[in-house]
Parts: sequence; structure tokens; C-alpha cells
Amino acid sequence: MGITLTAELVRLFVKTQGPIPFAESMIMKRVMGSLAVCAAMVLSAASVAWSADKEDEIKRVNNAATVLTEIMNTPDKSIPDNVMKDARCVAVIPSMVKAAFVFGGNYGKGVASCHNANGWSAPAPILLGGGSWGLQIGGEAVDLVLLIMNDQGMENLLNSKFKIGADASAAAGPVGRHAEGDTDWKMKAQVLTYSRARGLFAGVSLNGAVLKQDEDDSRALYGKDVSFQSILKGKVPPPQGSTSFLAALKKFSAQAQTASNEPHSQPVQR
Repeated sequence: MGITLTAELVRLFVKTQGPIPFAESMIMKRVMGSLAVCAAMVLSAASVAWSADKEDEIKRVNNAATVLTEIMNTPDKSIPDNVMKDARCVAVIPSMVKAAFVFGGNYGKGVASCHNANGWSAPAPILLGGGSWGLQIGGEAVDLVLLIMNDQGMENLLNSKFKIGADASAAAGPVGRHAEGDTDWKMKAQVLTYSRARGLFAGVSLNGAVLKQDEDDSRALYGKDVSFQSILKGKVPPPQGSTSFLAALKKFSAQAQTASNEPHSQPVQR
């Protein structure tokens, strides 16, 4: 591209100014060569940077899959089956730490997926920031899980940016294999929120936090600009590196559907 552009500039100069003297022609060739090298270096650097960004995002997607798998495989301390089977969207933010602050609020990156007629959508990179909920979880590395429970909550998420507790009603999610002993979440909350720190998994209030699309990471993962709605509505095919996260969603939502239809007597914890 750099060689073509430089050549075109030379042709334009010749057309408007007439033939170029030999000495000037040699200088021009050297300039052309230098510009071509510079252009190639810039393109190469951009390609390397994009590749590194994509690898980082794939790693984040895989970490989200690991977090969800570990939580759901913890006997009697996981997201209840009755909750998981009804979730319209699932967002996972792995390994938030106290050191990550933006203007006094906590800040973390993760991925979200929504369920549609064709199954779970491709993962959409997200940002979660703001709020005072960091005080509840201390300074440890923390994994966050958010479940969008109904159509209204899903519509709020699809707006690309919403404030938890304001644009969408939220509650700390119940914990345990079954959630029928506590139905407040079912009647009131569009979003159920959880945290895991030091191996302890529990519901946590994230009121005041803002969740939105991470446009830079979306571009890195998909190689182009893709809207939040296009991804979460299933209009975009899953990118390379997203298999583990989507497989975990499919497995545990199906597992929850089956388990919730079976008789049980396990208590729910808050």
C-alpha cells in the first residue's frame, strides 16, 4: 500500500511539473524506497499489536469459561439450577482486583452472552465500572457473575450501557443447588449478581456499577467494529477462541434445565 501511494504521488508530480532530472529522479527513488519501508514497518507493527490484543481477549474468554465451570461444579455452593435455567444472558468478569480503579470506582473486563433461538450468542466483551461495591469484596482478586433474568433486563443490556440498580433492578443472587425457598429474586430482579473471592461464592450487590460494551476489545476479538446488539442477538458467528465459554454455557444451562425438573430438598443460602 505504501509503495503504491508513493508511486502515485510521483506520477502526479511528473504530470503537473514535467520530466524529472536524473539527479532528482535518483533522490525520488530513494525517498520512495524509504517511504515504502516505513509503510511496511507501520503495517507490520499494527498487525503484531492487533494479534497481541486478540490473544489477550481470547485469554479473557477462556478465563471466563474457567470461572463459570469452577463455580457450577462446586456442590451446593453454585448458582441454583432454577436460576441458571431461566437466565436470558450471562456475564462473567474474571479476576477483578482492588488495584484496578477508574475515578474512584472499581473496573473490570469480561464477556457476556445471551440465549436466543439458535442457542447462546457469540461472546461480547464488556466493561464493568463505578459504584462502591468494591468495599464489600475487600482487596482480593474477585470473580463476578451477572445473570440477566428477563426480557426487560435483556433489553437494558442490549442498549450497550446500563447502570445496575437504576436502569435495571438488581439483587444479590441466591446460592445453592435449588432456589425455590426464596422467590424474591424471581419477582423483583432483572439482574442477579454474584462474587467469588478466596473460594467463597456468594451473592453481592453491584448497585451503581455501569456495564457496557468494550468496543476496543470487541474490535480486537472480531477484527472489526461489531455492535453489541449484533453480537448478543446471535447475528455474528462466534470468533476463534470462544469455544470453551460457549460450551460451558450450553452444558450448565442444559444441566440446570434437567436438574430443575427433578425432585429435591436442598436448602438455599443467601
